[in-house]
Amino acid sequence: MDVVGNRTLGSVWDELVERAGGRTFLTFEAANGGRQEYTYASFAALIDQTANLLLDMGVEKGDAVVTQLSNCPELLMAFFAAGRIGAVIVPLHARSTVQECGSAVERTAARVVLCDGDSASAYGAGAESGAGCVHVPHVLVARSYEPEMFPRAMDFAAERDARPTTLVSRPPVDSDDIAAVLFTSGTTALPKGVVLTHANLVFSGLFVDWEADITSRDRLLTTMPACHVNFLLSGMMPVLMAEAQLVMIEKYSASLFWRQAVDYRATVVQSVAMILRTMLATPEHGWERQSCVREVLYYLPVTDQEKQRFEERYATRILNSYGTSETLVGAITDPPHGERRWPSIGRPGLGYEARIMGEQGEESCPGAVGEIQIRGVRGRSLMKEYFDDQAATSAAFADEGWIRTGDLGYADADGWFYFVDRRSSLIKRAGENVSPAEVESVLAGHPDIEAAAVIGVPDPVRDQAVKAFVVLRSAAALTVEQVQEYASQRLAYFKVPTIVEFVDSLPQTDTYKVAKGLLD
Repeated sequence: MDVVGNRTLGSVWDELVERAGGRTFLTFEAANGGRQEYTYASFAALIDQTANLLLDMGVEKGDAVVTQLSNCPELLMAFFAAGRIGAVIVPLHARSTVQECGSAVERTAARVVLCDGDSASAYGAGAESGAGCVHVPHVLVARSYEPEMFPRAMDFAAERDARPTTLVSRPPVDSDDIAAVLFTSGTTALPKGVVLTHANLVFSGLFVDWEADITSRDRLLTTMPACHVNFLLSGMMPVLMAEAQLVMIEKYSASLFWRQAVDYRATVVQSVAMILRTMLATPEHGWERQSCVREVLYYLPVTDQEKQRFEERYATRILNSYGTSETLVGAITDPPHGERRWPSIGRPGLGYEARIMGEQGEESCPGAVGEIQIRGVRGRSLMKEYFDDQAATSAAFADEGWIRTGDLGYADADGWFYFVDRRSSLIKRAGENVSPAEVESVLAGHPDIEAAAVIGVPDPVRDQAVKAFVVLRSAAALTVEQVQEYASQRLAYFKVPTIVEFVDSLPQTDTYKVAKGLLD
């Protein structure tokens, strides 16, 4: 059954203005504490003004528009404006390097970049346009435009506000048309661009509304970077499709996050392991159990102890799920109602199938570890393709529409799935496979360890050695031998770290995951 039909971002906004124009759509809290609020109708007018600006700049259907912004309303204006006129949005992280930006602009032949003052110089917008700048026909600066600093750029707010509040031209857009390209940080040297259609976006919203039982009464609060699928597909689109309210926080703060959830009366929040663990490390307050949060949308498990501590302390519950950028959302998920089997990542959600495949191409029996594969419909419940990369697209899809995730897991006899590790992360030690996630989970259970990351390093005898980077809790003291002894009581001998390095913190990626590529 096709639940999307021919709906597009443009048609969805037409419906929203008609049915929910006076309702609050977005509340934004900036890092400095400033707040902005928009109704569906007022934000739709800003979207159309932005779309008219893009049209005046020569953007046509199929053209790419790049954004490089931290979480802010202007990013969403550009996202939906591009969709209104059939253009393709390419959202980059605010901290992307000049090289990364240049690659994305060149590969997509982008005509317009919308950025803030911190990144404008990368596009030659400053008074001095030196070598190494990214060439793009038009540069718009949002939130921090200063004419004397950016003579080669335009003030986004001023240019937008000079345009009509209703769309002056509307090219025909189909649900199968491309709406976005999201460049992912994977294991390859050149990031792959996940191509998403309008149907992908609409489906994602409908799916997560089912998954988390989101309705128009809900307020979804998120600090996830607005350039990634966690925000766009599991946060923003569900809010739209349910006519709910989005609370967008510019920057995550462990000391502020739950206070924000309480103050904004959020009913659903998004989280990852880093958020959960840093929240647990903050001092406790009596008001923490007074929130309205009924679900914490989460991705992959932490330890049993951490989950129990978090749910008891904050009087809420975690909804676990598993997905990739290519599968759009948590395609394998805890159900909205009924039984959940932590640490299971759940069962296939509506519109998806899942299986575990062995190395010889056979479907694994219950309990056997193999590759997690997910089946859906390309361009609807799965990505359409990788941008301009037919070889990678062909490699990603197995027979009969199954997508290869490259991740390892298993299923039990009742059809509940469990995540083991990323295939690319496995450590090969003397012929044995060691899962870094398993070792990290054990180490994180130590009362004096705040966080741990495990990698494989070269070993002249055993191929690879297991190395652990350990962050201790404040005032804690452990020796290498104590860490190893703790691990040896809970892990097979070949999984115990032979090298332990104590560090003050772990490097993070743009999506709050540990940047293991920076560890050695």
